[in-house]
Amino acid sequence: MTDLKRTPLFDTYKEWGAKTVDFGGWELPVQFSSIKEEHEAVRTKAGLFDVSHMGEIMVSGTNAENYLQKMLTNDVSKIKIGRAQYTIMCYEDGGTVDDLLVYRLEENSYLLVVNASNTDKDFAWLKQHQMEEVTIENVSPQYAQLAIQGPLAQTILQKIANNTDLSEISFFSFQTDVQLGKVSALVSRTGYTGEDGFEIYLQAADAPYLWNEILAAGKNEGILPCGLGARDTLRFEAGLPLYGQELSREITPIEAGVSFAVKSNKPSFFLGKDILQDQKENGPTRKLVGIEMIDRGIPRHGYKVFKDGEEIGFVTSGTQSPTYKKNIGHALLQASFTELGTEIFVEIRGKHLKGKVVATPFYKKNK
Repeated sequence: MTDLKRTPLFDTYKEWGAKTVDFGGWELPVQFSSIKEEHEAVRTKAGLFDVSHMGEIMVSGTNAENYLQKMLTNDVSKIKIGRAQYTIMCYEDGGTVDDLLVYRLEENSYLLVVNASNTDKDFAWLKQHQMEEVTIENVSPQYAQLAIQGPLAQTILQKIANNTDLSEISFFSFQTDVQLGKVSALVSRTGYTGEDGFEIYLQAADAPYLWNEILAAGKNEGILPCGLGARDTLRFEAGLPLYGQELSREITPIEAGVSFAVKSNKPSFFLGKDILQDQKENGPTRKLVGIEMIDRGIPRHGYKVFKDGEEIGFVTSGTQSPTYKKNIGHALLQASFTELGTEIFVEIRGKHLKGKVVATPFYKKNK
């Protein structure tokens, strides 16, 4: 694994008993204790994730808003300073380059947070379409990112937040220069688990210190360090897409069920607009749905789905839900087979096992 990239926290993993894996060219922890234990901690208490592998791209300049309106599907003009927005970057044919968050730092300064394995591709795509009076920088090496997630996340993080009342940071907003212990960070009320929580952007060198500080602050509340395994089961239950599975070069955001992030009525042109507008108005030929197995078997990514012996789609993600103890999945199916309750069959180890189409997301947190 010597050729794999490592985050600033790699040496800290060993102290917490991490089991690491190759994840898109990064050596990252899949778990520290167990996936189920970490999943449960985030649903009921709190968990801490190292997500420093995520990419950060700075876009700035007097023409930055116009440029991002062209590159992204959501309406960038609606983002106020101190707010974040979920959006999609598409190819001309509507296929997905990446899904990402945009933070408006200043009037003409935006931070794009992209998926780790897509960072170089995204940066090249952005540079390919660069406009005058726009500066684009890959600033990923400067940043580490931690995510504290769960119903007790605010209680724990507030213990070390010296100059900020975290309750004032609303959903999808952020504050800069938040003092956490002895380090300064950007703290955003966002996450990828379906729970309340914060994503914290800080200088790479400060990450090991803050990791240990947060875990110490949350010890009495039962916080656990968490790996990629729990991150995946949590986001899956909450119906949050994963690039390479629910979204890809071949899957549009409309097909993937994230049409809320596609503002086809914004006046400015954006890449993929015509195709996506048609799919929004007339419906896509494929749709992402939830499926629940009736027969015993776990639907996994790539498994084929059938109806009356005809192949009608495939599973994008699937697992045994740690929260509900059911075998569930997301599947991209021909639109005519996506009504709730439709009986389908998933090919698992050469057998066609019965399931049905169900509502998503599988999990919604208690308000």
